[in-house]
Amino acid sequence: MDFKTLKTFHKIVACGSFNRAAEELNYAQSTVTMQIKKLEEDLGIRLLERGKTFRLTEAGRLFFEESRHIVKDIDHLQHHMADLLLGEAGNIRLGAVEPIASCDLPRMLERFLADYPKIRVSVDIANSSTLGERLVQGSLDLAVCSTPAMGTDLYFEPLYAEELVVLLPEGHPAGNNEHIHLKDLREHRLLITANNCTYRKKVEIAFQELPGSQMNTMEIGSMTALKNYVAAGLGVALIPKSIVSPPPPGTIVRFIGDDPISVTFGILCKTASFPLKQADAKLYQYLKQELGEPKKPSG
Repeated sequence: MDFKTLKTFHKIVACGSFNRAAEELNYAQSTVTMQIKKLEEDLGIRLLERGKTFRLTEAGRLFFEESRHIVKDIDHLQHHMADLLLGEAGNIRLGAVEPIASCDLPRMLERFLADYPKIRVSVDIANSSTLGERLVQGSLDLAVCSTPAMGTDLYFEPLYAEELVVLLPEGHPAGNNEHIHLKDLREHRLLITANNCTYRKKVEIAFQELPGSQMNTMEIGSMTALKNYVAAGLGVALIPKSIVSPPPPGTIVRFIGDDPISVTFGILCKTASFPLKQADAKLYQYLKQELGEPKKPSG
């Protein structure tokens, strides 16, 4: 049974006339008549009694009622497929690292989904290496993260660098100057993130280049939680500037007096995914524009 023929049958019933149905469908009347004849032959039963007007047979009434949901569902499916081809609909699996996932991404996605209400986005929060693995495995479409390991089957577009600053409890002796040298922090407890965190790797490399004894560290699994542990007086931390402006109550921010420490972030996707699906491409370009702009402090 052809779907166009089924729609023609429903259009005849809705219009109450073969002629008006043919006009609305932009068909010749002979085409409409032939379609209904073929439909009745396929079903092996008469659906319409013809004359100056027509009326539905008992079988026609039953067929009309039972097939109504089919026409509605297929119309909906065709519209959805058209939206998908235009990038107006689709499902996007997005990965993101902290603090971007908590601080920047919510407002960005709110605006994006307001423009594309038929697109559905799921957010997977993990570290950069894990997100890269999930992209390769095919369980993610895009990720906002730091530079991936070299040699992977991934494409990375760098967009901005996140500078680190020193966050200290108010009254901390190391905070007497506006700029702090890393060597001045060696005698104080340093709060660090998880072992596979990009920020931690950057911090460890910076301190490894300094002479002196092993650092006194305390591991905190969440970058966004670090500032609360600093406020509680448990130590000092090197934190992205964007998430401590303004600093939490009970803390102060100081700049690093040595060479600045920064982490580069951008959008990551699988090389084999190019060209991206329409919906993915729309989100990619949107995030590229948003993240590529000068970053505003998070409040």
